[in-house]
Order: sequence, then C-alpha cells, then structure tokens
Amino acid sequence: METLLPELLRSLVSGLLMGMVFALVALGLTVIFGVMDIVNFAHGEFLMIGMYTTLVTAPLIGVDPTLTLPLAGVVGAALGLACYFGVVQFLLRGPMVAQLLGTFGLMLVLRNLALLFMGSEPRSVHKGWLVGQSWLVGPGVVLESTKLAAAVLSIVSFVAVWWLIRRTKTGMALTATSLDKEGARYVGISTERMNGLAWAIGGASVAIAGGLLVNFWPVDPNVGLLFTMIAFATVALGGFGSIRGAFLAGILIGLIVSLPTVWDAFIRYAGLGDLSIHSFKYTFVYIIYFLIMVIRPQGLFGWKQ
Repeated sequence: METLLPELLRSLVSGLLMGMVFALVALGLTVIFGVMDIVNFAHGEFLMIGMYTTLVTAPLIGVDPTLTLPLAGVVGAALGLACYFGVVQFLLRGPMVAQLLGTFGLMLVLRNLALLFMGSEPRSVHKGWLVGQSWLVGPGVVLESTKLAAAVLSIVSFVAVWWLIRRTKTGMALTATSLDKEGARYVGISTERMNGLAWAIGGASVAIAGGLLVNFWPVDPNVGLLFTMIAFATVALGGFGSIRGAFLAGILIGLIVSLPTVWDAFIRYAGLGDLSIHSFKYTFVYIIYFLIMVIRPQGLFGWKQ
C-alpha cells in the first residue's frame, strides 16, 4: 500500500491546481447570476474564445502566451458587453424560458463561428516560458509550471474581483443591484450599466481562464461544453452568487475529478481486474451537481435561491 502514496500525492496536487482553474471558470458565471439571476449557457464559449485568443495572438505578435492574458481579458469583457447590450437586455423583457433559450442560441452561434473560422481540429500551445517546464517536489510528484501559474493567477483574479465587489463603490452598486433592482434605481444606480458590468467581468474572468488553460489543454470549438457543465456544478455546489463558494467548490471539484486516478492505482496494485473509473471522472461532477440541486439548491455558501 505504500506504493499508493505517490499516486495519492500526485492526485492531490493536480486536483488542487486544476480546482483553482475550475473556480476561475465558474467565477464569471457566479457574478452574472448573482447580479441578474440569469444563467449564461454560452459561458463555455467565452472560455473557448479566450483560449483561441491566446493561441492565435501569441505567435502572431511574437510574445509568450502568458503575456496575452490581458488581451484575452479585454476580448472576453468586450464579448460580454456585446452579448449583453446586443442580445441579453432584450431577452430580459421576456419570460425566463426566453432568456434560457436565448443564451443557448448564443452558445450555438459562437460555437459554430469558431468552427467556421478555426476548424474542428484540436490545437494547443507548444512554445512558451512555462510550456514543458516542471519540478520534482516530492516522491513521484511532478509540479507542472503551466498548471502552477494558472492556479496562482486564478487566486489573483479572485482577489481582484472580491476587492472590486466588496471594497469599491462600483462593487457596492453591483451588490445593491443584485439584492434589489428597483431599490437600486431609486437611489440613482444605473442597473443597465451594472448588468453590463457583470457580463464584462464574467467574460473577462472566463476568457483569462481560457488563456491560462490553453497552455496545457487543447482547444477546439466544442471544448466549452465540458467546462460549462463543470462551471454549473461549481456554482451550484458553492452557492449561486457566492464568490467564496465558487472558489472553495472549484477546489473541491478539482479534488473529486482527481480521485479516480487513486482508485485506478489501487485496483492495479490489488490485482482486482478491470475496474477502472478514470474515464468516468466527470460523471461524478454531474452526479454531485444533481444531488446539490435536489438536496440544497442554494449551495453550500449561497444566498440566492
């Protein structure tokens, strides 16, 4: 059983690092829902566009992929603003089902535009300061620099958004809009601007997550589907509208996704045959999403119901 220790440590480290990235992917969805009570089904496509932004612009302008993250954030924010003022603000006049179908249609449009212009072949970053770099930090534990950088920058992004919302007048206006839109209008807050800002923050944060992710995860027009489901599960687990909840739930889901690796190692060492569950690791995320929605719909830390 001692031989399982390195596998356990590797899974723990990998789960923590990926969990922070999952949390950043879910951050934008949390902000948008917290302010507007609307689910953005196109969230994963924002991530995909952030991945393509880094993939295309890094070699085009001759810089390291990590230096294109501000550009990915700007592209994501611009896309969020365009989607809100061009589509979503009109959907808000209709019933909830129109809003859901509208963002679902937006997802299909963005995905097929990516398919038209970028093709269907998976692509990834092959050159960069961090690409291919790693360190041995324990018994059999290899720390990849790309995942470490993604985790660190995810924490920085969370702190920045938390500071914006909790320590600035703009953030107070966002909070007021999320709590009571009518009351916010009465005290002079432009709720339309706050809604647009929420979409800009959501687009920027998930596009930056995409720019980090493409350094070690291939991108294709369908990559957003997986991360949309992970983001939904993260937001549901952490609590709709809770930034702290999104961060902690992202880490928890990262650990859950990594645990099947430990189980498979145990099966190999115990000689129990072909009982591998690694290929079903994301199934556990969906099961948790379902159970949370049934047992505790507001999530672990949520206040939006």
